[in-house]
Amino acid sequence: MKRHLFAVAGLALAVGLTAHPADAATRRWAAAGSAKVHPGVQTVTKDSQCTANFVFTAGTSVYLGQAAHCSSTGGSTDTNGCLTGSLPLGTPVSVAGYTGTLAYNSWLAMRAARTTDASTCAYNDLALIKLPAAAVASTNPSIPVYGGPTGLGSGTSTLESVFSYGNSGLRFGLTPTSPKRGTSLGDGANGWTTTVYTATPGIPGDSGSGFLDGSGRAFGVLSTVGLTPYPLDNGVGNLAKEIAFARAHGVPGLALVNGTQPFTPNASL
Repeated sequence: MKRHLFAVAGLALAVGLTAHPADAATRRWAAAGSAKVHPGVQTVTKDSQCTANFVFTAGTSVYLGQAAHCSSTGGSTDTNGCLTGSLPLGTPVSVAGYTGTLAYNSWLAMRAARTTDASTCAYNDLALIKLPAAAVASTNPSIPVYGGPTGLGSGTSTLESVFSYGNSGLRFGLTPTSPKRGTSLGDGANGWTTTVYTATPGIPGDSGSGFLDGSGRAFGVLSTVGLTPYPLDNGVGNLAKEIAFARAHGVPGLALVNGTQPFTPNASL
């Protein structure tokens, strides 16, 4: 049994992105130390707070990623994105004091495409927030603490080290609990999901946060918490598959942006 790591509802925490690789390579990103927008910042969609995963580009547009279920209109146990409703595209999303717009949601895309594959419906959980120009000027694609991503991963091996940064409002500003190290328990559902354990499991509000593999490659998006047989394990959707689906269903040219900071797996927390 599993349920989505749904956003923290009722928290109006205004806290304040993949295009063609050449766009990302030539763009001058804000300095990592002073950027207001980056992976790991809180996002607020209506009354639901989540954690951003990675920066993406497509053409000249810059996006910040979050989980598709962050804009769900269903309940916490409604994990089938092909059947559960979502707020519409164009919905405003607060990011670090800026207002972006919901530009892509895999749940809406699957419903429009009449997707029926069980694994895809259960684990394709990616949304994109289009950032306004002012926010792009203050954006850096690096993961806090760990740096990276160094590229796009394709899954993990069993017992491989994994890294993430969750920023739930339920942590009440206790940032030492945000960086997470853990272990992969292997991939499942035809490669659509990875089960991970971390020292501090993901909690509501961490929804959508990005996961790096042992080489610093972005491999997933935090989506679900398991209840059985392993309580408090987390389900991480396969980012490469999610990007491929998005390219085929509304965002051609979508690409992950690598971090400007080197991947440091042994960073002091």
